[in-house]
Amino acid sequence: MVSTRGRYALRVMIDLAEHGSGGFIPLKDVVKRQGISQKYLEGIMALLSKNNLVEGLRGKDGGYRLSRNPEDYRVAEILRITEGTLAPVACLDCNEKPCERASSCKTLPLWTELDKLISGYLEGVSIADLAAIDTTGDYVI
Repeated sequence: MVSTRGRYALRVMIDLAEHGSGGFIPLKDVVKRQGISQKYLEGIMALLSKNNLVEGLRGKDGGYRLSRNPEDYRVAEILRITEGTLAPVACLDCNEKPCERASSCKTLPLWTELDKLISGYLEGVSIADLAAIDTTGDYVI
């Protein structure tokens, strides 16, 4: 399950793609448009900035902007940064120690294929794709 942090990170990245034309966007503007707590959003922006997905600038003309073009961001990349993993089960998480039952597990092939489907789909969707969806949701990814 994708957490609030992952969902909000996607919303922020889409917002920056839609409203950024190279300049820095004040965080308060994003907060207002997205209806996300500024304190919560500051934590997300720090994580995105630390991982070079956004650039931040302090001061009067400060704010945030995307580090790359919107089409160069994959949803999978953003969710891996915010969620840590996209694995549907703990035994497929790279940070977990290998499962003792892996060699005899009848369900492991199921989870492995599901993991490939999830990752493949999310790797195929960019922030530009999401920004192109109209408010009726009539865009097919």
